[in-house]
Amino acid sequence: MEPLLTSDYDAHPGLVLERLRARYGPVAPVDLLGVPVWLVIGYPEVLRVLQNEGDVWSKRLDNWRAKAEGLLPPDWPVLPAFELNSVAFQDGMTLRRLRDTWTSALAPFQDRGHPQARMLEDAVRRCADDLIGLLPEGGSRTGWADLSAQYARPLPLMVANRLFGFETARGDDVLMDTWRVLDAGPDAAAASQRLFSAMTDLAAAKMSRPADDLPSSMLAANPDFTVDELARELLMLPGVVGDMTGGLICNAILEVMTNPDVRSSLSAGIIEETVNRVALANPPMVNLTFRFPTVDVRLGRFIIAAGDPVMLSVAGAHSDPSFEKAIDPQAVRSTRAHLAWGAGPHACLAQLLATRITTIAVERLFEHVGRLRLALPADQLPWRSSPFMRALRSLPVEFELAQSYVPPNDAEEDEAGEPATQAAPTTEEQAPRSALRRFLRGLARRASGSPKRPG
Repeated sequence: MEPLLTSDYDAHPGLVLERLRARYGPVAPVDLLGVPVWLVIGYPEVLRVLQNEGDVWSKRLDNWRAKAEGLLPPDWPVLPAFELNSVAFQDGMTLRRLRDTWTSALAPFQDRGHPQARMLEDAVRRCADDLIGLLPEGGSRTGWADLSAQYARPLPLMVANRLFGFETARGDDVLMDTWRVLDAGPDAAAASQRLFSAMTDLAAAKMSRPADDLPSSMLAANPDFTVDELARELLMLPGVVGDMTGGLICNAILEVMTNPDVRSSLSAGIIEETVNRVALANPPMVNLTFRFPTVDVRLGRFIIAAGDPVMLSVAGAHSDPSFEKAIDPQAVRSTRAHLAWGAGPHACLAQLLATRITTIAVERLFEHVGRLRLALPADQLPWRSSPFMRALRSLPVEFELAQSYVPPNDAEEDEAGEPATQAAPTTEEQAPRSALRRFLRGLARRASGSPKRPG
């Protein structure tokens, strides 16, 4: 058994997965920060576990044998990511009930037939334009920027704040703590406690004063929620809308800049196809949270004992030769059979929302920025150390705004010379640009100060 999270994995996970595949086949025994885990890297095997025919695979922690027997290190940094007890860790009727609630609550925000979804899309565009307008300094149209800290990360955070009804500062802290939990750093447990406290406060506030936001929509779909139950469900959103979507935006920007196939789909105006190609080539969530077999089961070359933790590698499945051979790189429309959004009973419910935010982010950036060039060689870009996510810590670029781009605060009149008309802005959108700059500086400072695992 070899350790999974090493400096080699951080730099070139594909090479590590290739080595594991050559040695063990589609299932490999690995050490995850001191805990033995089965890593599934074969596409058919990952899909089989995800589809879960026969209800063999459980997400419930009470089926984790080592945890039940008290064999886990008490300070194991990955554990906080599993202790939410939300929809992601349920089975059977409880899972179906909670997924029905989420489906109903998300519908107004990701179904484009609803006015809330259209308003949210408009807000994403305004936020994207504001962030792009803040890239240059001193009135220049050229410069250097970190598109991770200054664009890809804050944009979905601003969207999450709007969905939650948070003020920006509280939402900033929530997303940073989400990163700490998913990166399994030394302060993951404390970050998890702060997250739950923030969501408990939010759940209690929305029970007293419902509004036009996601927590209130959750309560409308399930009025029987307790404060504790609603808080645990809301903990899902920063990871999906904030962290995973931010990673997807960053990965999409990088892939457009470095991958000719992805760039060609963007140039052809097929923006959602661009995002799909990125989800296939460079998914932001490379490993999924554990499943536990309820009986002994053969998988790959091994017999997996009941209660053993099994981690599904999306990146491994996508690089499986049996899957790669079936992909036509020349096809106009790339395969939707990839597993970036999961599959089966636990498939991502917010896929449409995350895809739409990413699509708008990529579209606005390449529409408004005429020239964009990496400020570092691609193989020297710094990646986050995480057992679950594959996202850049920073994306330094040199840029030049397009000649047609007009900063938002300069667009006081439309083409006809009349004052521009827009929907009434929220309190957050009315904030001065100097406040937004302070927010971005704080976000970049917190991100750069996040602890890194030793190589």
